[in-house]
Amino acid sequence: MDDVIMKRSAAWLAGNFDELTKEEIKRLQQDNPNELADAFYRNLEFGTGGLRGIMGVGTNRMNKYTVGMATQGYANYLKQSHPGAPVRIAIAHDSRNNSRIFAEIVANVMAANDIKVYLFEALRPTPELSFAIRYLGCQGGVVCTASHNPKEYNGYKAYWNDGGQLVPPHDKNVIREVDKIASVDDVQWSGGESNITPIGRELDEEYILMVNSLSVYPEIIQKQHDLKIVYTPIHGTGITLVPEVLKRFGFTNVSIVEEQSEPNGNFPTVIYPNPEESEAMSIGLKKAKKIDADILLGTDPDADRVGIGVKDNDGNWVLLNGNQTAVLAFNYMIEARKAKGIAQSNDMVVKTIVTTDMIDVIAERSNINCYNVLTGFKWIAELIKEKEASENYVIGGEESYGLMIGSKLRDKDAVSAVAILCEMAAYEKDKGRTLYQKLIDLYVQFGFYKESLISITKKGMNGQKEIAEMMETYRSNPPQTINGSAVVQLLDYELSKGRNLQSDKEWNIQLPKSNVLQFILADGSKISARPSGTEPKIKFYFSVHTTLNDAKDFESVHQSLNQRIQGIISDMGLK
Repeated sequence: MDDVIMKRSAAWLAGNFDELTKEEIKRLQQDNPNELADAFYRNLEFGTGGLRGIMGVGTNRMNKYTVGMATQGYANYLKQSHPGAPVRIAIAHDSRNNSRIFAEIVANVMAANDIKVYLFEALRPTPELSFAIRYLGCQGGVVCTASHNPKEYNGYKAYWNDGGQLVPPHDKNVIREVDKIASVDDVQWSGGESNITPIGRELDEEYILMVNSLSVYPEIIQKQHDLKIVYTPIHGTGITLVPEVLKRFGFTNVSIVEEQSEPNGNFPTVIYPNPEESEAMSIGLKKAKKIDADILLGTDPDADRVGIGVKDNDGNWVLLNGNQTAVLAFNYMIEARKAKGIAQSNDMVVKTIVTTDMIDVIAERSNINCYNVLTGFKWIAELIKEKEASENYVIGGEESYGLMIGSKLRDKDAVSAVAILCEMAAYEKDKGRTLYQKLIDLYVQFGFYKESLISITKKGMNGQKEIAEMMETYRSNPPQTINGSAVVQLLDYELSKGRNLQSDKEWNIQLPKSNVLQFILADGSKISARPSGTEPKIKFYFSVHTTLNDAKDFESVHQSLNQRIQGIISDMGLK
């Protein structure tokens, strides 16, 4: 076995670790040396968003020791950043196995470092943590969650005082401090329990009031209060707030998917607790069909992503993708606020660079600034901070099923998104239409945009290297044509350069560096390549569009756009 693995596992056997941990290491040494190797071959990386990994013993696992060491490093940076001043932090957790234990460890370590801790009394959605940071005037926050990952995983997201996840320079500075914690003996594990204050219902009430304030047409909800809503929290934290929020909005006909209503870190009814996956929404779809519902909604374990299902023109249920949901939500907040007379002249919206450009068109037609940022809601939060003195943020979103409505919190929020999506459905039903029909109407009005995503994993030790070589080839020798259309522009976010491949004209991209490439084709198609920073995986995003002159042509045009995407994938050799 590798010397590094042997030394690390031996250090845990000799160090200040509990007996159960040591017994498990001995068991792995005897029964499963491969798993032992994976558990100790590296340190679990504290990335720019925090920790995420499989739970278990070892330096490369999520456990109380790796969580405690990461927290000590974060605590050190918080105190360095606020010398001589009191520091406050809010802590929450989701329904995953060990999430409560990890949250209490984070609370104890922070408190032992003389930091005032507000610890949620029980599981709560991630967006409420973001709200609490701002509401309580905290300097930071932590939520223990692995979002929509499989049940074996857990994680740790770190936040700053604006309620957004860490951005430069704080992300890299925290990483440096975490890397300095060489041993569990460097961690202050206990001794500050008096610094911990439990929080719960009073914060729930403030958060619910905030969500209620986002409603544009409460009078429409009164008329359509019996809209048939089916909701599934997929065994997660959404159950703590979503039903109550819908009730406060005025909806009286909400059916919960009972099989998935109880928080359960084993996620017994799904493989992936992710509303992006049709399998995770399948039980909800059955219930929606059975009761002839108007809309189906599902949230992931920490309730920051939302998926929706609606009926198509033939009465068949379809699941909308994240881009389609975002188009409907952005358009509603722009269109309804304008019709209601509450739009402001300095309203703005924000999306990510891989989210549908149809939103840019909608905003432009309404004379509203639409900003594009890197993937991740921390960049939306950072832009709000930059613009809030001069512009009024309305809504932000990304294609991966995330929306953030209003500026009282700074992370994606499926709780408020569920409420607004139901209001949208009520608004359209009041006009005798469905959300599906509204979406097609928007395609007629603004152009038919079709997006798709594929993810490629390169397995083995050379996986990361192969992906790096793939990106370098695209960067240094970009294709001249893709699927018969000339490549007009290459946007390189790592080099912060845009280049017209026909005129060779260059310009600067005013965004932080990120290893993303985009090809813009002469026919308007856009292809984005984005490798993972932690896994041997690369994602390709495809966006194509054309005009839709009449709603009755939807199916034929939809098919032609699908064929164009398949042609691009085939021509790039990505099948």
